[in-house]
Amino acid sequence: MIGYLTGRPIKSTPEKVLLDVRGVGYEVHIPLSTFHEVAGSTGDVSLHIHTHMRDDGISLFGFWTEEERHLFELLIGVSGIGPKLGRSVLSGTPAVDLLSALARGDVATLCKTPGVGKKTAERLVLELQEKARSLAAHLPAQDSSPSVLVDDLVSALVNLGYKAPVAERAVQATLKEMPEAPLQEILRSSLKRLSRG
Repeated sequence: MIGYLTGRPIKSTPEKVLLDVRGVGYEVHIPLSTFHEVAGSTGDVSLHIHTHMRDDGISLFGFWTEEERHLFELLIGVSGIGPKLGRSVLSGTPAVDLLSALARGDVATLCKTPGVGKKTAERLVLELQEKARSLAAHLPAQDSSPSVLVDDLVSALVNLGYKAPVAERAVQATLKEMPEAPLQEILRSSLKRLSRG
């Protein structure tokens, strides 16, 4: 099983990347969040890999963070959710928003993802709500102290795989634009800012 790859992207699209690992090209399916990180890169990138084996072959799915890969594996463990739909769910909803929706049992939000109908959303909540609550538990609570708020937000972004200095810049820039916003909104906006580079 391949669990991790580091190499140079030769070609990337919003759905997959061809990764040159010491002269061997690996075709890796990726969600949109990973494409934003990989696109335009001229140096080596590292992806957390899920190896999916089927009767007709092996497919590799790559993720920028370990947390995203774990969430993908939880999704495809749900009855009726294959890797293609699992990747689509992660492409349509940031991981932190997806965890939050699952933990709250928010079927309406889950239904906004292309390919996810009401029955599928209800099944996702039924099978993953408790696990999502456990995974989302590390997200910080709102705090009135600005310095504590920044530290907590940066910590949450670092847990999602971003480098601390980059995460702090994104949080500070977001806080300047929306100083009174709730923590989750600041976190979402910081993630969007990071995905835009």
